[in-house]
Amino acid sequence: VQLQASGGGLVRPGGSLRLSCTTSSFRLGYYTIGWFRQAPGREREWVSCLSSSDGSTYYEDSVKGRFTISRDNARNTVYLQMNSLKPEDTAVYYCAADPGTPFAVYDGVYSCTTDFTFWGQGTQVTVSS
Repeated sequence: VQLQASGGGLVRPGGSLRLSCTTSSFRLGYYTIGWFRQAPGREREWVSCLSSSDGSTYYEDSVKGRFTISRDNARNTVYLQMNSLKPEDTAVYYCAADPGTPFAVYDGVYSCTTDFTFWGQGTQVTVSS
């Protein structure tokens, strides 16, 4: 089972990219999807998640209002639309899928853990002038 992440590239600050995540192995609509990123020398961190149970979406604070996660069931694809990109968004971005809901809740605020079953290979996003 493999997820394919694509859409990364080099973009100037303030620009936009749309990442895609797809697989031929199962229907993504039945899975919770997460986007994560890892910058050089840093741990992998969550960016956004889309719940399989009720379609709720969650975003890490630094990307709220700039990134949007969405699902196209007809194309079996999940997207991460990234607008107003900043140099600190530079990282390898990974998509992940899980049949459950690998979330953590603290003080009523949801975040995504890394306890996802299936992972993609990553796509590089570089934000630089």
